[in-house]
Amino acid sequence: MKAFLDKEFLLNTEAAKKLYHEAAEKQPIIDYHCHLNPREIWEDVRYENITQVWLGGDHYKWRLMRSAGVPEKYVTGDASDREKFDKYAEVLGKSIGNPLYHWSHLELRRFFGYEGILNKDTAGEVWELANAKLQSEGYSARGLIMMSNVDTICTTDDPADTLEWHEKLAADKTFPVTVLPAWRPDKAMNLEKTTWPEYIAQLEKAAGMKIASFADLKNALHKRLDFFAAHGCKLSDHGLNYVMYAPADEAEVEKIFRERVEGKLPDAEAEAKFKCAFMMAMAAEYRERGWVMQLHYGCRRDNNPVTFRTMGPDTGFDCVDNTAPSTQTAAFLGALEDKGKLPKTILYSLNTNDNAAIDTILGCFQNDEAVGKIQHGSAWWFNDHFDGMVEQLKSLASLGYLAGFVGMLTDSRSFLSYPRHEYFRRILCRVFGEWVEAGFYPEDYDTLKEIVADISYRNAKQYFGFESKK
Repeated sequence: MKAFLDKEFLLNTEAAKKLYHEAAEKQPIIDYHCHLNPREIWEDVRYENITQVWLGGDHYKWRLMRSAGVPEKYVTGDASDREKFDKYAEVLGKSIGNPLYHWSHLELRRFFGYEGILNKDTAGEVWELANAKLQSEGYSARGLIMMSNVDTICTTDDPADTLEWHEKLAADKTFPVTVLPAWRPDKAMNLEKTTWPEYIAQLEKAAGMKIASFADLKNALHKRLDFFAAHGCKLSDHGLNYVMYAPADEAEVEKIFRERVEGKLPDAEAEAKFKCAFMMAMAAEYRERGWVMQLHYGCRRDNNPVTFRTMGPDTGFDCVDNTAPSTQTAAFLGALEDKGKLPKTILYSLNTNDNAAIDTILGCFQNDEAVGKIQHGSAWWFNDHFDGMVEQLKSLASLGYLAGFVGMLTDSRSFLSYPRHEYFRRILCRVFGEWVEAGFYPEDYDTLKEIVADISYRNAKQYFGFESKK
């Protein structure tokens, strides 16, 4: 019987153990996509208790609790922090097979030194232990980051953001972690949203110009891109229903823009044409600057209208979508390539059925501009569990060049999420170890360790062009 979460957790072969402990374990972390708040990093916030740092804003945990029938009062409602923690502990104790069971216990061990099991019977002792640790030296936001051996963080930032906290962090020589903004212009693109006119007014103020046309919108975004570049930004991120390719001439796009300004909501065809024009323009800007374009798609968001009205977006009511036409993804990238405007790009689909399509599309646009110029992004959101990570790794290895993969990210709002990188690295070494022991790959440990270290850290550093403060 193998012990739970011991030193060799997930490492089921001698080869896997050797690769993890000698090549992966001590590599720094590059978290090139997350949702941490840069203001909290600058202010070096501290938390009164584990609920605040662990459950606040974590819709993974919220979904799990709701599935177990926990009333919303104990999820996002007005119950006390202790009551919310107790409910989560009770639910987690029975969450066999859910990645939260592994993540939560890894976090308790790595940050708080708790070697036991969290459930309804141990909730009290974990609450006391974790809260005492949180009040001790080194358990602030920055301390948790440094405890995790983080090299670089990229937050997710709107074009209208002032980036004041990034500016302060860049000037702070006492904090050895690079914190950079990442450009997320979804609000400028999503003209079908009722809030779009209000957002355009915010963007006008940030860019210092009137936006009365699509050409004006592109000019305003160009100004803001320059502003982000001056603050060290090297990558964008887009949340799409799917990668749209619906080309239209400039006059038609201007007409769609004008009608929206006048109050007419676009139909599906007009929306697709506008978003395609928007993404083509943005991609050309990224290519000019040497930035990386990240495309996250395959998610249907805010499915429960009742909770959306009362709680708003990003509260745990999203699901996998099956609308991701590979023909349009390939056509979009092809149109950019034809114009000489295709930047380094990372494709993430929330639907694992898209793995093979992504991995074959990659091969159509690779060249010597970069190792893995077009990337298959790490198993994302509902897929960053054991099976999802294994499927993504094996698909990329079978159809592409796994050795050039830029590896894991947290995609998290919590400062305690960094053990997800450990989880990923252990799974990576497990896959490699199984291939070695099955005779699929030789015991060439020099090469294997180089690949593991590259995927764990070095590939991302080179691909994005990050420079360490350390």
